[in-house]
Amino acid sequence: MQKISTCLWFENQAEEAAKFYVSVFGDSRILDVSRFGEGGPGQAGQVITVEFEIEGRKFMALNGGAPANFTEAVSFVVDCSDQAEVDRYWSALTDGGAESMCGWLKDRYGVSWQIVPSVLGSLIGGPDPEGAQRAMQAMLGMQKLDIAALQTAYDG
Repeated sequence: MQKISTCLWFENQAEEAAKFYVSVFGDSRILDVSRFGEGGPGQAGQVITVEFEIEGRKFMALNGGAPANFTEAVSFVVDCSDQAEVDRYWSALTDGGAESMCGWLKDRYGVSWQIVPSVLGSLIGGPDPEGAQRAMQAMLGMQKLDIAALQTAYDG
């Protein structure tokens, strides 16, 4: 059992958001949907929470009623093995959302994500300090990260 999980507060899109996230990531599924009963504070049948799993990690989406805005102070980092994976997640998560800088984006619900190639750390923190600085400068000019361009910058 996972000791700590993430709860995402939505005004009323918990089920929609959970279904979206499950559609984006492999090895993902809806685990449970809880609804208000006749005596609940919400309308009977309305979704309260949706428990879902992404890549083995459990989440809960909550319909909290009043809007609670997400900020960049909390983001999800997606480790990508290659450019195809970067491109796929970037495309799916920016659909209805917004691109930002340095591999960051906000999805259609305002949740922040970092789409990061696994190789990034070895480029911006590599053993060649000048190459690392060039890669860092290249990254600072990108929205979606481009592995080939980062590697070219590192190599000089």
